[in-house]
Amino acid sequence: MEVEVKLRLKDSTAHKTLTSLLSPYLAKTYLQENFFFDTQNSLLSSNLAALRIRFYDLDSRSVLSLKAQPIIQSGISRVEEQEESLDVELARHCVLDPTRLLGPLLSGSMIMRRVKEEFGVRDGFLCLGGFRNVRGVYEWRGLKLEIDETIYDFGTCYEVECESVEPERDREVIVGFLEEKGIEYEYSQVSKFAVFMSGKLPH
Repeated sequence: MEVEVKLRLKDSTAHKTLTSLLSPYLAKTYLQENFFFDTQNSLLSSNLAALRIRFYDLDSRSVLSLKAQPIIQSGISRVEEQEESLDVELARHCVLDPTRLLGPLLSGSMIMRRVKEEFGVRDGFLCLGGFRNVRGVYEWRGLKLEIDETIYDFGTCYEVECESVEPERDREVIVGFLEEKGIEYEYSQVSKFAVFMSGKLPH
């Protein structure tokens, strides 16, 4: 189970203000490409699951993940998550030809086994498309803040995420800082995947 604090920043100004204030704590920056897959009859999304391939820093590395049963309440996200490293060349081939996800090169994947057994996927996949993300990782007050600039075809969103074992406490620390600095935010209500599938930015 992945548990995160998720706060949506109002706009690019809020994002710029926050990243400037936190610049002394910047540990690394990732450029991410995210691609999502489902069957023709939407077997995964109809069961509140999302299958994703993510590329880091162009083709530095790639990860296959399955997320299921997401719940977001009061700025805290809880979701079942399973991840596996994936050969970058194979991952690129899967984006171009999603039928490869069910092919022999992924026969040892626990994620693909689960997709077949739990969700009953037998036929090929479709690539739904995806979005790009610029993620700054900040080591701040004992927390690892991930500040995202997520670029969809229909606009850009800004979000603060923080994986946590005490999300209510950490949420209040982050919210207190944002309010002290006058940075406008609200609790995230949907996942990036849900925003992508809706085709419009959250209001």
